[in-house]
Amino acid sequence: MSTRLNMLSPEVRDNPYPFLAELRRTAPVVQVEPGGMWAVTRYEDAQYVLKSTHLFSSEGLRLAMDPAWLGRSNPIAESIIFLDPPKHGRLRTLVGRVFTPATLTRLEPRIRAVADALATKLVESRTVDFVDAFAMPIPATVIGWFLGLDASLQRHFKRWSNDIAAIGGARPEDVELMAQCRRTIEEMEQYLQGVLSDRRRSLGDDLVSDLIRARVDGESLTDSELMGFLFLLLVSGLETTANLLSQSARVLAMHPELFARMRETPSLIPRFIEETLRFEPTATATLRTCTEDTTVAGVHLPRGSTVLVSLASAARDENHFPDGDSFILEREGSPSLSFGHGSHFCLGSMLARMEARVALEALVAKVHRLELRTEQVDWTPSLTVRGPQTLPVEIFPL
Repeated sequence: MSTRLNMLSPEVRDNPYPFLAELRRTAPVVQVEPGGMWAVTRYEDAQYVLKSTHLFSSEGLRLAMDPAWLGRSNPIAESIIFLDPPKHGRLRTLVGRVFTPATLTRLEPRIRAVADALATKLVESRTVDFVDAFAMPIPATVIGWFLGLDASLQRHFKRWSNDIAAIGGARPEDVELMAQCRRTIEEMEQYLQGVLSDRRRSLGDDLVSDLIRARVDGESLTDSELMGFLFLLLVSGLETTANLLSQSARVLAMHPELFARMRETPSLIPRFIEETLRFEPTATATLRTCTEDTTVAGVHLPRGSTVLVSLASAARDENHFPDGDSFILEREGSPSLSFGHGSHFCLGSMLARMEARVALEALVAKVHRLELRTEQVDWTPSLTVRGPQTLPVEIFPL
């Protein structure tokens, strides 16, 4: 490519895969816009960067989530995804205790009841925004259970998570979006500060109370660490599953025969989820900062350079995923990097997979097929996340 690829351009956001394929072929480690970041696009190189925390610091994510135009600190920048070992590991353990197989097993019947009710409403409504009617309410309900949040606040969750995800994708001309993101941070912080105050007065049986009780190296979490945890859990808990379910709907619209296959053989649903995660990963990229001069795929990266690890590109690397631009339910081979790799592997991955499985079981049991009712998807304006903000569909029940 004669000029640097802009990862935030509308054409890349709409369909990044042809551009990423060209980079893999011609320049697998190359500078891109914004900011001259070094894009790493091949599977093995992405794995190397993600596991080499001594060379590539998670501080790089601050460039996306804590830009100068905010005019203040973004609380999520104090969360564990921005930390390196050993502190990252100590804080990660606190939340890891929640996402255990036993906890998920206890939750599954409750999630199934929610998914069944939402699927019934889908077939009754027939024409809906799939994100608003199905994909978002399921994780919003679950994260509300974990954090002990007021269920009436769920109507704000979608806007909050979209705006936080959009911070890293705001371009200089997006003045209105920037103002909206600043308002959302203030609104979330005010609400979550109230939640923390309530729990301090009366601790309960929820994750917020557990974090207040927690001690790391004998010390309680600071106010900024607590707020960072809550921002991260709320936003990532929503975005990951909502985008996975929305992308699943898009795949099912392209391959309607999969409804019958998964209805007849429910054991195929986990395979469908894994291929959807590869084909349309919810997290498309992550950022790292070089802690010293280093080399990736023969390319010299100076200390302080920002590295964009393209998870979306790695997921279609021809050397690991033959015919990677095709959705193949029976695909075998390398695991995708959709939930990350190494010490920052997504803590909520088991929960997201379980939510998606239960939701899809409910969907295929009631729906014959669905069709998209839009020619242009409105994608989240983000550097690191890709999901439909809305997804108009028509439902055809059994």
